[in-house]
Order: sequence, then structure tokens, then C-alpha cells
Amino acid sequence: MAAMACVPRRLSQITLFNTKNLTLYHITLVVILCTTFYLIGIWQHSVGTTFSSSSATAAFLSSVPCSSLKTTQLDFLPHNLPPDPPSETARAAQFPPCDPSFSEYTPCEDVQRSLKFDRDMLIYRERHCPEKDELLKCRIPAPYGYKVPFRWPQGREFAWFANVPHKELTVEKKNQNWIKVEGDRFRFPGGGTMFPHGADAYIDDIDKLINLRDGSIRTAIDTGCGVASWGAYLLSRNILAMSFAPRDTHEAQVQFALERGVPAMIGVMASIRLPYPSRAFDMAHCSRCLIPWGLYDGLYLIEVDRVLRPGGYWILSGPPINWQKHWKGWNRTTDDLKSEQSRIETVAKSLCWKKLVQKDDLAIWQKPTNHVHCKANRKVFKRPPICHTQNPDMAWYTKLETCLTPLPHVSNIKEIAGGQLAKWPQRLNAIPPRISSGSLPGITETIFVENSELWKKRVEYYKTIDHQLAETGRYRNLLDMNTYLGGFAAALVDDPVWVMSIVPVEADQINTLGVVYERGLIGTYQNWCEAMSTYPRTYDFIHGDAIFSLYKDRCEMEDIVLEMDRILRPESSVIIRDDVDVLMKLKNMMDGMQWDGRIVDHEDGPHERTKILFAVKQYWVASPLSQNQ
Repeated sequence: MAAMACVPRRLSQITLFNTKNLTLYHITLVVILCTTFYLIGIWQHSVGTTFSSSSATAAFLSSVPCSSLKTTQLDFLPHNLPPDPPSETARAAQFPPCDPSFSEYTPCEDVQRSLKFDRDMLIYRERHCPEKDELLKCRIPAPYGYKVPFRWPQGREFAWFANVPHKELTVEKKNQNWIKVEGDRFRFPGGGTMFPHGADAYIDDIDKLINLRDGSIRTAIDTGCGVASWGAYLLSRNILAMSFAPRDTHEAQVQFALERGVPAMIGVMASIRLPYPSRAFDMAHCSRCLIPWGLYDGLYLIEVDRVLRPGGYWILSGPPINWQKHWKGWNRTTDDLKSEQSRIETVAKSLCWKKLVQKDDLAIWQKPTNHVHCKANRKVFKRPPICHTQNPDMAWYTKLETCLTPLPHVSNIKEIAGGQLAKWPQRLNAIPPRISSGSLPGITETIFVENSELWKKRVEYYKTIDHQLAETGRYRNLLDMNTYLGGFAAALVDDPVWVMSIVPVEADQINTLGVVYERGLIGTYQNWCEAMSTYPRTYDFIHGDAIFSLYKDRCEMEDIVLEMDRILRPESSVIIRDDVDVLMKLKNMMDGMQWDGRIVDHEDGPHERTKILFAVKQYWVASPLSQNQ
């Protein structure tokens, strides 16, 4: 039984073996046939139009014209990937270095171009920008030996000689303690023509006459600023001064100011308005600034009145103040100086200013807080009449007029025209009167608060991208190309920096520069199709929010980028936020300018079309041979 039991099991094993062999045979046959037909198919497609040698195929081919036959090429390339980038040479726009003679080129204040214009009222020293065919398409070189400026506050006293290689002021102002050369650097003792004991002592004298410490004075303007020592020493008192001086025989005044880390611009009081809104400054200052205040029907004092806030102060030192003591040193007659002071006093009264005090070399006037009385006394002071036509905040190539800019309407004599400003530092985040009054359509108090919080978040994110921005003291002079409500500058207020906040004049938006000043910040108007009124290498950091989208159809992108390159210091950086397509084109352009750049995601993540371009301008300078020439 045991033997018989084994028979069925052996037969089943044999059957299983045969079945497996048969299956393997079938599989092998199928594979061979499939491979054969596949190879025949490939061969047929590889011979183009010669499909077969059969008579049927030949008959078909002979009946069809050759021109109607089309060969379809199968495309196996993946189409979900971008095309290969062009070569580096083709991709990068190349901008060669300019001749070293352009090292301090200021396009809109070019000395040779200015000679073509009228010298009356200093019109030739105003902005006169090059035509489109005159624009330089090259990069302005830094002088040989250029170094990163001293950090603040050391920079207030020192600057590298190689950065601004001019000794003219050390000779011209030798006895006035403006500037001295000490080895490889300049030293700024803080002196001035009317403050030989230093700016600090001079400011202390002002402080004894009006209160500079209670936060009621935050913004100031210094006309004819020299090397801006007055503004430099006001900073320690939390007062931010906008200093300006023309590009004239006193070489590089504004350049020295910016090299020190002090806000300044090239500018002059001539025939057009200063590029600031009305009611911008808490205090205006002139220390022997050589402006003819009493001439042209008081035109220049009328302009100071426009930019002074209600209740603001005008401070004058130098001729003709205290002429009884200084007239011999000024090489002028007593009658001449007495007459000049009389004209100034008359103009000030016609503007309804009150003379608060004259003590020693200082005289201080105060603008009224509203125009209730001033409008009434136009019967006494026939001139200047009240302006009725021009927008008081319009100040870009706007001609000066001999009429008084009216203050906003008030309901009673005690009310402050335009609204009461909070004291500093509360002023920074308090709702600006221009917004709370509803004078800026579409901008509400809620929008202002949300915008301020938004920029705090953005600046915090920027510091994770640009470690130099995050490094305390590495940067000093910052430029915001499209400021809106000043949120970028406000977010940096606790850092040892200052920000020049720009409201583009060509922007299709509400004029918000007045809000910037009401917050206790500073800025100016600018058309970025033109050059800025500053020297090369005067900013450590440039920020732009949608600036290239704004100017897309107004002027060439490359001209704006070249201007950025001109005013940015070597080894300094830019952050531009804009649409990703704009930034791709911009980065391509910067690659040809010796900038290192990268595009990073929006602070809200990668799904936003707006991206952020971070770039650093590489260090390069003129050759020592060309510098000596």
C-alpha cells in the first residue's frame, strides 16, 4: 500500500514539470515574436517614406504626389521644464566702467552743462538733467584706495581722504574749524563759520532760546549747510535735519556730509520750490548761508514759510544779525547791513511771523499756528497776497511765486492749522493729521496702522536675507525709492541709521510725502527717470518696492539701475521687491554690473508672484595710474 501510495505523487510531479516547460516555451516564443515585430516597426519608421516593398504599398505611393506627404517626427522631450538658459555672455547686459574723470559725476548738476543757463537768481545751479541721448551707459568708478566709511558715530568726526580726495575746504575754511586733514583721513571738529566753538555749543545756545529737548521739534532744514555739522550734532538730540547746499566752488560740501553719515542733498534756493511738501519742517536754519532773504520781494522767505509747519521756527545767524559787532569782518558798511536787516524784518512781518528773540549772533522768528489774523491783515500788508492756484505740496520743478501759501482752514483762533502733531517719539506711530483729517482720499487710519505693522514684518524678514542690514552699525545712509507712508523708515527707527524716503513724482498715487514728515521722518520728491541730486557712493543700502513696475513704460530700466549703481557704495546692497518677471530681467541686468544677486521668496511664502531681489555691489575702483592722471 505504501508503494502504491507513491505512484500518484510521482505522476503529478512529472505532469507539473511538463506544464512548466510548456509555459516557459510559450513565454519565450511570445517574447521573440514581440521583439521581432518591434524591431520591424522601428525599421519601417526609420526609412522615412519608404514603408514597404510590397506592390500594394508601391501603388499607393505612386498615386500620391510627393508634396502632399508629411513625415511626422515624434517629440519625446519633456515640456514641463524651462528651456536651457542662454550662455552667460548672451544673458548678461554689459556696462563698462566710465572714465575715472567721472568719479564724482552728478548728472543733473553738471558744472559744464550749468554754464548754459542764466546766472541770475542762481538758476544755473538748479537741476538741469541730461537729455536721453546724453545719458552715460557706463558705471561710475570709485577713486583708487576707496574704503568703507567709518561707522556711526565715529563717522561724524572722520572720513577717509581717499574717498573724497579734496583739500580745498581745509584751506578756504582753515580758520573756521570746518575740516582738517590728519594723515589718511579728514577730521570734522564740528565747527562752522558762525560757531567757531563747535556745533554742540552753538546748538546749546539755541536750546536756551527755544526748547529742543521736549520732542516738539523733530524735523529741521538747514539751508546752505556747509559740511552739515549743525545737522550732525542735532542727531544726538533726536532731531533729524535735511541739509542742502549747491554744488559750487566749495567743493564736495554735500559729499562730505553724506560721507560722515549725515542726511544731505545737493540743492539751492533759486527759482523753483524746494523738493519738499508744505508744512514739513519744525525748524529752518541759516548760518551765514549767503541767501539774499530780503530781495526778490521776499521770495525765499516765502518759500521757507511754505515748508515750515504752523508754529515752526526760523533761525538766522550771520549777516546781518549782530552787524554792529561783525561789520568790519564782513567787509560791508553799517548802512548796507542795517538796510538788509530792515528788509528781512519787513518780509517776516508780512508773513505774520513773530520775532521771538535776538541774542548775540542768533535771531529766531516763529510762524503763526494758523492764518486767521494773517488773512485779516492783508489790508495792511498788500504783499504777499494769498496764493490761490498752486497745490502747496507740488514741489518738483514748480516755480516759486511771491504769494503766501495758505494754511488749512481752522474754526477758531486757538486751533492749529492742519492738526496738532504729537511729540517725538509718539509722533512716529500716531495717526498723522493728513490722514485723520481725511485729506488723503482712500487712506484711512486703519490702513495706516496695518501698513506700519506690515513693514515691521517685512524689515524683520529683510534682515534674515541681508546680514549686513541686520548688523548694527554696518549701514548708515539708507534710501527708500518708493516710500508710500514711510513704513520702511519707521521700522528701522531704533537702528543707528537714517532713511531718505522718496515719493516718486510720476507715481499714480496720492502725494504722501507730507505724511512722512508728520511722522517725524524725512524725504524728498524724485523722478527716477532722472538722476538724484546726490554725489556718487553716498548710500549704503537702497530699497525699492515695485519701483520698476511703476516706471515700466516711463523710461529704460537700465538707466534706473545705472543710477542706483552710481549712488550706491561698493560692498553695499539693495533689496528690490517686485513681480517675479520684472526681477528676472533686473537680475540679468545686474549680473552685467558686477553685482552679486539672488531672488528669494516673498515673506509670505513661495506662492506669491511678488519676489525679493537681494544684491550686493562688488568692490572695484579706478586704477592707480588713471587716478594720478
